[in-house]
Amino acid sequence: MSEVMDVGEIKCSSGYGKPPWIFKGSALYQLHLVKAETARACIPKEFRLVEAFGYTLGGFFLASYDDSPAGVFDELVVIAGLAWNPPTSCARWAAKVLVNSNEACDHGRKEVGLPSQIARFSKQSITAMTAQPKNKDIGILNAIGMGATFNSPRDHMNVQVTEWDDLDTKDTCNINLTTVVPALNEKWMGPAVKISLPSYSGHTEHNPNLLKYSCQIECRVRAVKPAVVSGPSPILYHDRVHYSDQRRCNTMDSTAKEHIDNGKNLIMSVMLSKPILALEFNCLKMQVEAPTVVSPSSRSS
Repeated sequence: MSEVMDVGEIKCSSGYGKPPWIFKGSALYQLHLVKAETARACIPKEFRLVEAFGYTLGGFFLASYDDSPAGVFDELVVIAGLAWNPPTSCARWAAKVLVNSNEACDHGRKEVGLPSQIARFSKQSITAMTAQPKNKDIGILNAIGMGATFNSPRDHMNVQVTEWDDLDTKDTCNINLTTVVPALNEKWMGPAVKISLPSYSGHTEHNPNLLKYSCQIECRVRAVKPAVVSGPSPILYHDRVHYSDQRRCNTMDSTAKEHIDNGKNLIMSVMLSKPILALEFNCLKMQVEAPTVVSPSSRSS
C-alpha cells in the first residue's frame, strides 16, 4: 500500500531579515565515503581536500523545514567532502543545494554563496516487510537506537528530488531516496545534542567570493538505517539529456554543455557513494550565521 504526497509546488514567501537565520523541522544527515578524485573536482582549487586512503567524508543533508524565514520548504544539500584552508580551518563543501522555495533559492545564492537550484520534491509512503535480525544482534541494535528499525512491517518514505531546468519544467537531475519512517509507538528519538557544522561556500556566478559560515544545530539525534539512493534509469536519463541538449544547441556551445553534464555526473557520484552512517535529526533547530569572506592560504606552504 502506498500513499503519494506531491510537494512539488514551488513555494514563495518572504521573511529573511538580518542574521542569524533560524530553521526548524527534521532532517536526515547521511555520511558517505566519497572518492577523493570526485570530491576534488567539486572543490575550488584554493582549498585542499581532507582525505585518507583516497577518500573523503561527504554525503547529503535532507531536511524538511516547517518553520523558517522562507516558510515551509524542503532541502537537499549534496556534500562533496571536507575542504581544508591551512593551517587550521576545515569545513564541509556543498556541491549542490536543491530546494522547492524560490525565496530560499534566491537567498542561498546571493547571501550565502550556495549553488542552489529549484527542485520538485515528491514524497511517497510505502509499507514494506523487512528482515528480522538474529537474536544476538538485537541487543547491540537497541543500544544504539536502531533495533526498532528492523521490525516488520515497516513504513518507508520514498523521496524523489527532481531539479528543474531553467528553460522550463523539464527535469535535469533525478534523485530517489528511500528512508525508514519511525513507527507511531517509537517514542525514543535519541539524546538532545548541540552540533556545530562549519561550511565553505561561494565561488559561484551569484557570489564569486569564497565564504565560510556556521550552522549551529540543536536537536534529538539517533542513528538510523542509511537511506537507499538511486538515480534515474540510464534510458530515461539519456532521453532527458538528449532532449535538453537539443533545446540548448542554439544557445550553448559544446564546452558549456560538457561542463554541465560533468557536474551532474559528479553530483550523482557523491550521492551514490558508500554510506557509512545515517543520523536522524528530530526537533531540529538550526541557526545559520552570516557568512564571512575567506582568504585562502598559499598552496605552496
